[in-house]
Amino acid sequence: MLAPMQLQEILYSQGFGTRRVCSGLVEQGWVALGEPAQICRDPWLECEPEGLVFWVQGQRWTHQRLAYLMLHKPAGYECSQKPGAWPSVYSLLPSPLRQRPGGAASGVQAVGRLDQDTTGLLLLSDDGAFIHRMASPRHHVPKVYELTCKHPLQADQIERLLQGVVLDDDPKPVRAAACEAVDAHHLRLTLTEGKYHQVKRMLAAVGNRVEALHRSRIGPVTLPDDLKAGEWRWLTPEQVQSLQARQSTPLVAAAHVHPDAI
Repeated sequence: MLAPMQLQEILYSQGFGTRRVCSGLVEQGWVALGEPAQICRDPWLECEPEGLVFWVQGQRWTHQRLAYLMLHKPAGYECSQKPGAWPSVYSLLPSPLRQRPGGAASGVQAVGRLDQDTTGLLLLSDDGAFIHRMASPRHHVPKVYELTCKHPLQADQIERLLQGVVLDDDPKPVRAAACEAVDAHHLRLTLTEGKYHQVKRMLAAVGNRVEALHRSRIGPVTLPDDLKAGEWRWLTPEQVQSLQARQSTPLVAAAHVHPDAI
């Protein structure tokens, strides 16, 4: 149970600016509390933060001690705070999420990265321990990718991906935890570690090529059908708990070939 906090301190903790800026927002009537919303002009009002619903400039927020969210990454965005030729995925988030205080860096951080031309599920948080657990290969968190392949899939390619292929920068073979040839050009691939351009390089190593790449699932969390590209939403407490509860046990490699695939 969190101790009561001044309203301006709550706003500061949620990324709405410095304490002075947050006090100014309240004093100018831009902050309301509860449902139905009631304008509050006292920045020093003591509030119970847990479960608090508040409104800033007409937008509804709930207090989050730590932020856990998912984003449907569209193509043409980089997973970097300082992007090069493409815009940053962080530009798709409201500024309070990018400015939350705490840790070595302000704001939420992506759990791993997706290439600029890769779409799909991206998790973000300001919980450093959560980010490390989700990204570390030690914990074997499975990530499921949907691949469109240039050439028709062959049974021996599936077998090689499961047995392991050697990438040019690492003599240790990397293998898929599971493979499913959905059709002749659609491969569903599950990995439990992440290397630079790993999916594309693994397919190239078996003589094929990735034409399109989409991440559909991380651990038990699947990208919702109703979350459009470029949109984000909070993870539910149940989703966060299920991600944190995963044991560091590797998957047993498994292959499935659709009867019409090859």
